[in-house]
Amino acid sequence: MKAVKVTYTVRSEFAAKNKENIKAFLDEVKQIGDPGMRYNVFVAEDGKTFSHLSMYTNDDSQARFLNLESFKSFQKQRDESGLEAKPKIEAFTLFQSSHDVFN
Repeated sequence: MKAVKVTYTVRSEFAAKNKENIKAFLDEVKQIGDPGMRYNVFVAEDGKTFSHLSMYTNDDSQARFLNLESFKSFQKQRDESGLEAKPKIEAFTLFQSSHDVFN
């Protein structure tokens, strides 16, 4: 299993649109129903710093996600919005968990 964490900060005036775009691609992820994909988005107290944590059981699930048009549109709009802090991307491999992540 692999995980990717992406953290970035949008301008305050773009935060609401960013949330709409995130909802759009997560709605598509839910429709796909890929059991090998988990995706969570967190918003910091400032309301404009977002952390995305995605987990995949294999490369196919990750590729399926990265090729979603709604996700590509989200990325494009986010990147063109005038970010306060560009995306910081970190990759992880699961070491231990208190529960079965993919059950």
